Amino acid sequence: MSADLEFENLVNLYYRDLYRFGLSLTGSEADAADLTQETFYIWANKGHQLQKAASVKGWLFTTLHREFLKSCRRRNRFSNESIDEGAEGLPNVPADCAERVDSRTLLRVLGEIAEDFRAPLVLYYMEDLSYKEIADVLALPLGTVQSRIARAKIQLLRRLSETNLPLEQTK
Repeated sequence: MSADLEFENLVNLYYRDLYRFGLSLTGSEADAADLTQETFYIWANKGHQLQKAASVKGWLFTTLHREFLKSCRRRNRFSNESIDEGAEGLPNVPADCAERVDSRTLLRVLGEIAEDFRAPLVLYYMEDLSYKEIADVLALPLGTVQSRIARAKIQLLRRLSETNLPLEQTK
């Protein structure tokens, strides 16, 4: 029960200051409240690791700032662009393309893709490995694996759309 009281006292003591700091960083009341709550959530899980009780305020502000930076990186990595804006670089692929591809054609077209791009694509789709596992297997940085898979998919779609695929025969 005393731990709950300590946590409640900590929230009462620092919530307003942390919220104002979060508001100054984000410019949004909702985001500032989220950052403040996340900071106290992290404190609830990791605060016991702090060795100097006098460092609590600094720890909380540092944690809030780190969470803000993490959210900025996430926002930049997964930017919200409309479908029209993101579709500029994608190939024009007929809707029935996937239905007309047989395994032999797919393997042939896959063989035309450069090895640097083909290996991560095959490991991801055919071997069902995660990006992290592929990065370990190929001794590449995680971002490089993600980039190569994305580029390989575009190359594969382009080649499949350029290839004269036989229409599926109906019986």
